[in-house]
Amino acid sequence: RAIFSQEYINLLLSMYFFVLGILALSHTISPMMNRFFPANFPNKQYQLLFTQGSGESKEEIVNYEFDTKDLVCLALSSVVGVWYLLRKHWIANNLFGLAFSLNGVELLHLNNVSTGCILLGGLFIYDVFWVFGTNVMVTVAKSFEAPIKLVFPQDLLEKGLEADNFAMLGLGDIVIPGEDPRSLGSAPFPYSLKKNTHTYFYTSFVAYIFGLGLTIFIMHIFKHAQPALLYLVPACIGFPLLVALAKGEVTEMFR
Repeated sequence: RAIFSQEYINLLLSMYFFVLGILALSHTISPMMNRFFPANFPNKQYQLLFTQGSGESKEEIVNYEFDTKDLVCLALSSVVGVWYLLRKHWIANNLFGLAFSLNGVELLHLNNVSTGCILLGGLFIYDVFWVFGTNVMVTVAKSFEAPIKLVFPQDLLEKGLEADNFAMLGLGDIVIPGEDPRSLGSAPFPYSLKKNTHTYFYTSFVAYIFGLGLTIFIMHIFKHAQPALLYLVPACIGFPLLVALAKGEVTEMFR
């Protein structure tokens, strides 16, 4: 018997992701919103400082600098947060989910392609086991009301924005494969083994679109939940590898 009911767990998760979602969305939209502020916008600087102790033993706990533009972004994100908290609307869920994904890709950094391949390979086995071997992954995704996934309404044309029949994509299926083109677009070689080209980045980007499209196609054919990494991992590793083989750059790529 469960110690806590599903309702209490969902409430706790909702409050947790409410706070995190506002912060993540605010950080995500801040660069875009800066373009809309007029040149004469009264932008003031602020600093949030928490210290511990006094005198020479004073220690900084939090030292965060922000400005008026950041506060505007935070206010706009809070509107989305209240919308999500009250309605659990799929659009608000997806806005938070996309913000988490973008921040995840930004924060997680792989130092080389080999590390990415090992990570993708391990999560490939993990994803396949928990979807096909047990019903845990599907049950968690359907039961918990939290922006840990993107949802796509299948009855959008029938019910419009009030659609309630969804296909789901876990955020891990975005962030983890998203590190593959990012690792191919950063050190030790920028975007490709030859500077000023984007060959491997674009190849990985197309590979992800192909793998995700194949996932949706298989799911539609068999009417059963699919581990997206089953299709994304071979695509995101295979496509760049084929390009490297064709260009004779396999050894250099893995270095």
